[in-house]
Amino acid sequence: MSSETKIPNCVGIIMDGNRRWAKAKGLPTFMGHNKGYETLKDFLKIAKNRGVKHVIAFAFSLENWNRSKEEVSFLLGLISRIFREERNKFIEEKTRIYFAGDISKFPKDMQIDMKKLEDDTKQFDEMSLTLCVSYGGREEIVTATNKCIAEGITNITDKDISEHLYTANIPDPDVIIRTSGEMRLSGFLLWQATYSELFFTNTLWPDFEEEEFDKILAEYSNRERRLGK
Repeated sequence: MSSETKIPNCVGIIMDGNRRWAKAKGLPTFMGHNKGYETLKDFLKIAKNRGVKHVIAFAFSLENWNRSKEEVSFLLGLISRIFREERNKFIEEKTRIYFAGDISKFPKDMQIDMKKLEDDTKQFDEMSLTLCVSYGGREEIVTATNKCIAEGITNITDKDISEHLYTANIPDPDVIIRTSGEMRLSGFLLWQATYSELFFTNTLWPDFEEEEFDKILAEYSNRERRLGK
């Protein structure tokens, strides 16, 4: 990677293709999700080494609740592993953790663990990871609007909405990457993505590696970001 490569401050990731990765290898679906979890951990190290300060990862959409009970249970177990296995590492590496989404849909014990992990890492500012869980972009905007109304704001502005989003404490993504060949946002950060540079790759998320991320960073450096000007 060139020393002149521009590094995005915030990167959004739509981690797509875990199930197709498993199917292509004749493996159970849960093994694809497990490999995707490991890929996310590797990606965080790579992003931090490149100088990225914020990562927002689409981990569990509102629609994912409609999948089979077995798959939902496994996905919830993966999220829980973050509390059990990664907590000390996040603290050691000074990484702040946020959870963005309708957290009320999770079991009470998971909600408590999420809040505790957020509290345990809130003092860190070297890097942040926001996990979008039970998340939908339209739902986020509706929720933000209703919060404004509940607070008595009568003339709601862009700034009011932004300050009430799940990601209110996180910069909007400079880059959004979607793996697996799908070329849409699927409700990911609909408000925040207004001026994001979009990158779509055919690579399935479990196969996403450092070299491909570096190519995206190189292309990002060559794009002219007008930001509406």
